[in-house]
Amino acid sequence: MADDLEDDFVPDETTALSDDDQGLVLDNATYPSEQEEPAPPPAASTKKRKRREKEKEKRAKRKLAETVDPVVDSVANQSPSELASYLAGMQAKAFPDHSALELSDLEIPDSSIADTTTWTGARTLDQLVPFITKILPTLHRRLGQSSKANGAPTLLFLAGAALRVADVTRVLKDKKLRGDKGGDVAKLFAKHFKLSDHVSYLKRTKIGTAVGTPGRVGKLFCETDAFSVSQLTHIILDISYIDAKKRSLLDIPETRDEVFKTVLGAPQVLKAIKEGQIQVVLF
Repeated sequence: MADDLEDDFVPDETTALSDDDQGLVLDNATYPSEQEEPAPPPAASTKKRKRREKEKEKRAKRKLAETVDPVVDSVANQSPSELASYLAGMQAKAFPDHSALELSDLEIPDSSIADTTTWTGARTLDQLVPFITKILPTLHRRLGQSSKANGAPTLLFLAGAALRVADVTRVLKDKKLRGDKGGDVAKLFAKHFKLSDHVSYLKRTKIGTAVGTPGRVGKLFCETDAFSVSQLTHIILDISYIDAKKRSLLDIPETRDEVFKTVLGAPQVLKAIKEGQIQVVLF
């Protein structure tokens, strides 16, 4: 009978293996057929899981980067006195029928506007955590402390749209700000959430930060008793972000009106600002 072995070849235990064959076991070895998939090594599932986690993290970062508009020369870079004038001008647009005397009663004093002129970095979401850490150290310290009352945040961050609120919320959940004791970060906008849902949530939850649209935050201040200013020390206006239509938070008439009429103009908020309890921060 013909075969592929040379006539004088007799394999035995002393037959040498090539470098590529080192470690193979010839006796009782089993090999997968062409139809069978080799069993994955034990670590394969772990590697796949880690790979999926990395890809998810990359997608989140990419999504965040896509929502960040790199505004270099932001109005927020100005001094408190200049910012007070800027806000007064925007406020006058929100109250076109008010007299100069009536407007002066609503104006935010420059003493209640945070001086952030020493910040030289970009005012984008990827820089928000270091901005708070370096420029607002008192706020940073308070955010790491336990909240004292339900529905009473230390920080209120106002953004112009629901998607922007979601992005800011993810950033402000950073452990570098909240530590292990900081309160919840509340996400407040009308899309997908009834006002009653937020009222119930605030009344049962200790929050350290609230991020919301002016429309929803204004309703909570003016139409409910669920949102307290008792612990509120800072209100950040997301002024440097420019949307797809090249508009900032205060360039949109409806949003501007809500900021000045129902948030900064809410009696309890305006009183706390004028008394120096709350600082307004333009980011």
